[in-house]
Amino acid sequence: MLTVVVTRKYHETDAVCVIELADAQGRPLPPFSAGAHIDLHLGEQWVRQYSLCNAPSERHRYVIAVQRDSQSRGGSRWLHDHLQRGQLLTASPPRNHFTLHPSPATHVLVAAGIGITPLLSMAHALAQRGDPFELHYRTRGATRVALLAHLQEHFAGQLQLYPDRASFTRAALPGAARPDRHLYVCGPPAFMEQMLGTSRGLGWAPGNLHREYFTSAGHSHATEGAFEVQIASSGAIYPVAPHQSVYDVLAAAGVAVPISCGKGICGACLTGVRSGVVDHRDQVLSEEEQARNDLFTPCCSRALSARLVLDL
Repeated sequence: MLTVVVTRKYHETDAVCVIELADAQGRPLPPFSAGAHIDLHLGEQWVRQYSLCNAPSERHRYVIAVQRDSQSRGGSRWLHDHLQRGQLLTASPPRNHFTLHPSPATHVLVAAGIGITPLLSMAHALAQRGDPFELHYRTRGATRVALLAHLQEHFAGQLQLYPDRASFTRAALPGAARPDRHLYVCGPPAFMEQMLGTSRGLGWAPGNLHREYFTSAGHSHATEGAFEVQIASSGAIYPVAPHQSVYDVLAAAGVAVPISCGKGICGACLTGVRSGVVDHRDQVLSEEEQARNDLFTPCCSRALSARLVLDL
């Protein structure tokens, strides 16, 4: 884990604040790639995930933008109201489940709301690589555009703003599918599902679609059933009841699995699967990765088979 210090905090809009973090000892921070996020430990109560939105070439700071959530369980409200310059925080090293496709390719970046944050880091990386890209940003009006000055300063030639749904709809994104075009989407779940559904309808290949969720999309519990998990290293078998998560069962048995968000959006608890069929309920693994059936998230995913054998 890292100890970081808040070197700057300012409000971009009435709902979004920007926080800059540096190593508490003045050392270079661990490197990160575009699309990465960190876990922030906020007091003893919360661990929250925030995308890094600065250029990956920077080693002296991590920059995050935090939207005050009206449905906040405490994290965003605490950062907005209580975090001060000079305060120390514990953070994880960066992790990335939302990576850029290697060159050569054309990249279409589409964000709504606070979903701009990982795409801003991607735009910096693509500009540095010299790859062609478009950056489309749907907002809720001219006064609610987070990071606008930064976007206009660095990416005026690639940036297209949409102040309402009507103008975004008229843009007819993401456009024609081509083998060398890759789409990256981040924003509210409904927005992302609409964009991904439209893309599939236009013939975009699954491997050319990339997304990151900030909130869990939710799942129906109507088909949940009991199953077993087996630990490959010890052979121990544990029953999982319909109301239990695999993580809860393993934790109660003393089997250590790291966890952070608890909702299948951060990837901290990804666990290998030796055998069995996974009922994927995460927002981390791509469709191709889920189809491989060799990883799952014990915090939220379940089994379609009677037993899962875990690589633990």
